[in-house]
Amino acid sequence: MPQLNPNPWFSIMLLSWLAFSLMIQPKLLSFPHINPPTNKTPTTTKITHWTWPWT
Repeated sequence: MPQLNPNPWFSIMLLSWLAFSLMIQPKLLSFPHINPPTNKTPTTTKITHWTWPWT
């Protein structure tokens, strides 16, 4: 079964991951963010408890 032989496919996978991590990823990370995250203040909501008629 040739698909179980990892010799050619492991090197192809390793080279593609190296190309992604060394060339493509820095180019993608250099793009400016369109919607930068902002710090939101936590809002507290008042909880109204339900009064059950049978208690």
